Amino acid sequence: VFYITFLFFKYNEKIFMNFIYKIPGYILLLFGGFCLSWGGLIIRQFEQAGIWEILFLRSFFFLIALVLFLFSTYKRDTFKIIKNAGLPALIGGFFLSLSFVAYTASIMITSVANVVFIISTQTMFLAVFGYFFLKEKISVLGVISIILAMSGITIMVSDSISSGNLLGNLIALAIPINFSILVMIIRKFPNLDMIPAIFYSGILACIYGLILSDTFSFTSHDILMGFILGVPQLAFGFICITIGSKTTKAVTVGILMLSETLCAPLWVWIFMEEIPPLGVFIGGSVIIIAVIIKSFDRKIPVKT
Repeated sequence: VFYITFLFFKYNEKIFMNFIYKIPGYILLLFGGFCLSWGGLIIRQFEQAGIWEILFLRSFFFLIALVLFLFSTYKRDTFKIIKNAGLPALIGGFFLSLSFVAYTASIMITSVANVVFIISTQTMFLAVFGYFFLKEKISVLGVISIILAMSGITIMVSDSISSGNLLGNLIALAIPINFSILVMIIRKFPNLDMIPAIFYSGILACIYGLILSDTFSFTSHDILMGFILGVPQLAFGFICITIGSKTTKAVTVGILMLSETLCAPLWVWIFMEEIPPLGVFIGGSVIIIAVIIKSFDRKIPVKT
């Protein structure tokens, strides 16, 4: 699988890069969300691997794809770009790697719908963290969206107490929080290139999986699932979203990214008949409404 991945990028990187940069941003965002939405279903397909083994396989193949993408994009400047990113990128990569851990663990513990609905609250966490750490004012629509999002999470958490999914929901909550911290670091250092931070996150996640795995006795099926999870699902998803966001208005980005939130529960329902409790859909609907409202935020500041 490693060899196939290497050959694919070696002989197709120029075609791939030329092709992907010609695609409209909104289509890339939709496709990126579509790729990411398969994560829950793919994790459900592992036969023998546990949380840490899955994390290792996912991060290993993700790292390979990312390194090849870096060299195809930056050429000889790759090492210079990574070096210049410095400590902020390393710290940002650390927090993003924690998101990778939380994603894998929460998917194994709770429903896919719970996880993706909670992940979609990251725009609200960005507003809150921006207010406290960057002194950015929160608009009226921002306040409304934050209240709605927290209400949605409360509904989901309340429902999870009775269904036994509370731990999974709490772990999933670490995903948008850690990602928001990464964004705060990037905004604190405007000249920071985000790609090296993602590169570090892949390395760290690999190390976590390597150290904490009980066994490395993988089936060929698990290795294949790890490849699909790390390359088409995660790497392609991140690449498409990163490139697509550059040419797409912020208002549109927030809405298009809901494609992951809407599709992920659909795949596990169609292929595995995984249907979460009604409270998850009620809370998730409230969160989606909050994200849509935040997407149309014109930053009318609240007086403080």
